[in-house]
Amino acid sequence: MNPMTKQVEVHDPGILQWAREIIEQCPSPRLMQQEVINAVNRNALWRGEECLNLLAPEAPTSPTVRRLLSAEVGIRAAEGNIGPEQRWFAGTRYIDEIEALCVELLKKVFRTNYADHRLVASMIGNMTVYAAMTEPGDNIMSLTQPFGGHSSNRMDGPAGIRGLKIWDVPMDLVELEVDLEAFSEIARKVQPKLVTLGASMTLFPFPLKEMAQVVAEWGGKIVFDGAHQLGLIGGGQFQDPLGEGAVVMIGSAGKTFSGPQSGIIVWNDPALTKPITDTIFPALAATHQVNRVAALAAAAAEFLAFGKEYMAQIVANAQALGKALHDRGIPVLGAHKGFTRTHQVILDVKAFGGGYQVATRLAKANIITNKNLIPGDRPEDWDHPSGLRMGTTEVTRLGMKEAEMEVIADLIARVLANKEQPEVLKPRVMELRSSFRKVHYCFDE
Repeated sequence: MNPMTKQVEVHDPGILQWAREIIEQCPSPRLMQQEVINAVNRNALWRGEECLNLLAPEAPTSPTVRRLLSAEVGIRAAEGNIGPEQRWFAGTRYIDEIEALCVELLKKVFRTNYADHRLVASMIGNMTVYAAMTEPGDNIMSLTQPFGGHSSNRMDGPAGIRGLKIWDVPMDLVELEVDLEAFSEIARKVQPKLVTLGASMTLFPFPLKEMAQVVAEWGGKIVFDGAHQLGLIGGGQFQDPLGEGAVVMIGSAGKTFSGPQSGIIVWNDPALTKPITDTIFPALAATHQVNRVAALAAAAAEFLAFGKEYMAQIVANAQALGKALHDRGIPVLGAHKGFTRTHQVILDVKAFGGGYQVATRLAKANIITNKNLIPGDRPEDWDHPSGLRMGTTEVTRLGMKEAEMEVIADLIARVLANKEQPEVLKPRVMELRSSFRKVHYCFDE
């Protein structure tokens, strides 16, 4: 690099400097590799064994899914659609079997006619929809971030990259639901080609049928971005988007579905099959990690066996956690509506220093949460929002139930309301976590 050129980094310079110093101190590349392994092991011990992980996007995979993620097939290339004549490479006989099993299992889980397994990240599903179903300059509508909207459907994500004009889906500040009257007025004025319903802060169902009826007046379509709710939908614990008027559903294979980190896309209309699959391949996915596909198929089989019970307990735990925190004087969004219909619990922690400060304090007690924008925040409050987001997926899969939600709420309240030092509570957190080591709702159990 030219010494006169100023280095521009988006990452934390202090952490990058730490890494450079570690690497420079290592006398051999083998020891450099060992430093990577050491960091992985430190995370496995702390986050994997000593913390209460309440991050809504996280879920532990089963031992079988983890083994498949390191399977031999992961070094094999499988470019193209399923079938020997459609592959670029020979030698894909068993890969075709793996991928066909995955597709058919996903269709069975979500009760759909079509599914694709090749999205190596869930946001690629958003890009697929916008590339296949819109043209640059088209109007779409999506949720704003203070109401749970995600960048994947906004100007700084795939929708913006596609060159779409983005209008806000109006939300009710108190009910945390779509304001149908305002939506109907705006939608009829701008006539969006697509309305994408997706929220990273998601507590209650959407009025999908009513919204679909409005946009059908000009041929508009509803797309459901179920990144967070996908498992709940498959397990019958949330609304059925495709049955209520959405034409495509995309989402994360991780999160509530509890499979490998990647994406899922499903639909019923045969007219959408070619535009969607032609966009996925060859435009957005070529070699698509067949080990991940095998792991996804295994997770889908687990879901068929255990998903209904698993998802029901996730929601029951979230509702119990919300109530327990509310009873201890912590403001919880949606309290007047039963707190949540999903895996998420959202707190208003302005009075305790805001989302960033609270998440940092709780992490010192080994309770992992995340800061979150909530209604009333501005987009520019992103770094220091008023809210805190929690999810019950991981603790549920480890076997915790409503009684443990009371214990967790008590620990959180002691840090926030009682202002106890988080380090003092860490041993109690570790003790609780040590009692729940087994992954449930899977065949390995």
